[in-house]
Amino acid sequence: MGLRRQAREAGLQLLFAQEQQPLNEDLLEEFWDSVEAPENVRDYTLMLTGVVAKNQDDIDQVIGKYAANWSLGRMSRVDRNLLRLAVAEMFFVDDVPVRVTLDEAIEVAKAFGGEESSRFVNGILDRIAKEESSRVTGGDSLKAS
Repeated sequence: MGLRRQAREAGLQLLFAQEQQPLNEDLLEEFWDSVEAPENVRDYTLMLTGVVAKNQDDIDQVIGKYAANWSLGRMSRVDRNLLRLAVAEMFFVDDVPVRVTLDEAIEVAKAFGGEESSRFVNGILDRIAKEESSRVTGGDSLKAS
């Protein structure tokens, strides 16, 4: 498994945990004790989760716009937080192609989500990538020519 995949998985777990209680230094240290990861995985995880935290209202607004008939509160916590991570990566990380972000989110959804999570996540992210192609930073566009 690649380092960024490990970071995305750890990021999902960290966001999931943050919904239960706000993180502080002790909880973050406890988290890293339970999720063994090299420093560069930790750095990418903390960067992604930091982007989500800083931009969560905007990220949630984008997700809500494309999640037809699904409020964020109705989504599973895994799906909701995975979408947040992927949208953060699509909109705020320049060196990751959009297709890579989508593929990675689908694989993480298969590993951590429910039976339908990968299709649900793929559908929403695909719509976001196509409709918001001028806003994504990942270096490729999914918008049809």
